[in-house]
Amino acid sequence: MVSILRQAAKLKREALDLLFPEWCIGCGREGDFICPSCRKLLARLLPPLCPQCGRPQPEGNLCSNCLSWSAAIDGMRAPFRFEGLIRSAIHQLKYRNLRALSESLAGFLGDYLAANPLSATVLVPVPIHPRRLRERGYNQSQLLAQELAKLTGMPLVADCLVRERPALPQARTGTVAERRSNVAGAFACRDRRLAGEAVLLIDDVATSGATLDACAAALKEAGASSVWGLTLAREI
Repeated sequence: MVSILRQAAKLKREALDLLFPEWCIGCGREGDFICPSCRKLLARLLPPLCPQCGRPQPEGNLCSNCLSWSAAIDGMRAPFRFEGLIRSAIHQLKYRNLRALSESLAGFLGDYLAANPLSATVLVPVPIHPRRLRERGYNQSQLLAQELAKLTGMPLVADCLVRERPALPQARTGTVAERRSNVAGAFACRDRRLAGEAVLLIDDVATSGATLDACAAALKEAGASSVWGLTLAREI
């Protein structure tokens, strides 16, 4: 089934490429949103990493932040640092309505999972508040999760975890403590459909990890057996 879905996605992509050719957001070359040459320039997050938050950490030990943090989430991972071209790509997806970019970016997540498997039975996108959804018209994390579900064959549950309380964008808050306070209690599960599931949370960027952790707390309160977070990029 997974191979059939991948073949169908490939045929759809080839048909769209004929009608609407893609241009690299890095160098402007026609062919892909991020061409092979520019992909080589992406700032990858390489081990050793903190086993919990996924930031670079000598010898792979827990970093000082995680040592003092009773996190609900089991761990967070990202293939890239939040800088350069990947930062630009995420901004294009999130703020410039370039939704078609989600397929290429989800491909990076799929490649990462293939090389670095994470324990998961279901994909769940980090939700945005309904007011923000009305303003933007889409949730970029859900777009990424939808494309990743096609690549992996993993089921997607996008209507269980919800954001109940609006908050400032995490980038506008200062300290780690402020970011955690900003999203504390902001998420909830509508029901217990995810009870017993190993959840893989999908988001575009992790800054302090506070949003992912707040989501994990809500999911575990609703019975999820484990929660990992996977984002495209990690702020270092």
